[in-house]
Amino acid sequence: MRDPRIIAVATATPPLAYRQSDIRAFAGRHFDAILREDRRLLDVFDHAEIGTRYLCVPLEWLGEKRGLAEKNERYIEHAVELGSEVTRQVLDRAGMSASDVDHVVFISSTGIATPSVDALIANRMGFRTDTRRTPVWGLGCAGGAAGLSRARDFALADPRAHVLVVALELCSLTFLSSDISTRNLIATSLFADGAAAAVVAGAQSRRPGGNGHATLSMRASQSTLWKDTLDVMGWEVEDDGLRVVFSRSIPSIVLEHVRPSLESFLASHQLALGDVRHIVAHPGGAKVLHAYSQGLGLDTAALSHARDILYRFGNMSSPSCLFVLERFLEAGDIAAGEHAVVMALGPGFSAEYVLVRAE
Repeated sequence: MRDPRIIAVATATPPLAYRQSDIRAFAGRHFDAILREDRRLLDVFDHAEIGTRYLCVPLEWLGEKRGLAEKNERYIEHAVELGSEVTRQVLDRAGMSASDVDHVVFISSTGIATPSVDALIANRMGFRTDTRRTPVWGLGCAGGAAGLSRARDFALADPRAHVLVVALELCSLTFLSSDISTRNLIATSLFADGAAAAVVAGAQSRRPGGNGHATLSMRASQSTLWKDTLDVMGWEVEDDGLRVVFSRSIPSIVLEHVRPSLESFLASHQLALGDVRHIVAHPGGAKVLHAYSQGLGLDTAALSHARDILYRFGNMSSPSCLFVLERFLEAGDIAAGEHAVVMALGPGFSAEYVLVRAE
């Protein structure tokens, strides 16, 4: 039996674009209390290798004190709008209508909604009343790759199914104006808003794939959870919102742990690291990409698409790896018969790997 296939990928961003220099200037004003002691802290904006980011609300709005309820109201509003937009795009590329969707996997960790955002999108888009839904919260940056993995699982269970994956984060709405810590300053230099979507077709689907891109056979996936690393990445829930947690140890964890776990995953499918021509990595930051390059023995060109996405959009958390995958497909870099691994790291501390092969 054929493997499930990724037949279309699409991406979208909010309309508000900011240069990194604009956000640096905002941070210079907002974090003045700690910058008086050391202005060199602002250098993180210059070292981030980011040129532009997209936000769902203006910087001035973020600078004012807001409660969790007000931020979450904006999250629902903008998530439904952006999620509907990227869904329309990916269905157009797949040659599908909303009524063709059998299952929706919705990934997000930057807001809360019940009914979940996928239900709100389903009502707006006109999905069938029997469309199955799996909203997933809490996977952070690993969510996009994990969403592909779960879609593959569902397509294996129902080979006729068309599974829509939507990964959407509005990281800007987690900014805490009251937190003038170095940690929050660093987060302000990295994170942005965006959404990505993919359509995964089961083995019995006859849909050819969309927009002239290659289709990707989904051979396997793996989740990895490393013990005693719970404090590496995540959220702390405060009265006024979500406070970001991320450790300086992330690049060293990449160097130490990613290659052995990836090699073990590939070996279980009779492949070596050298058999994989393309690494579709989540661009968590310049230091993380450098650690990937060192740890996996990759040359500079191997991560060029990830670096370009980081420069053009910043770290959008879960959708980012799908932005990189779209770039690979648009460039036609994954030739027929070649393998690639979509990979991302997230809270837990964890990794998600998806092995694909171009048809």
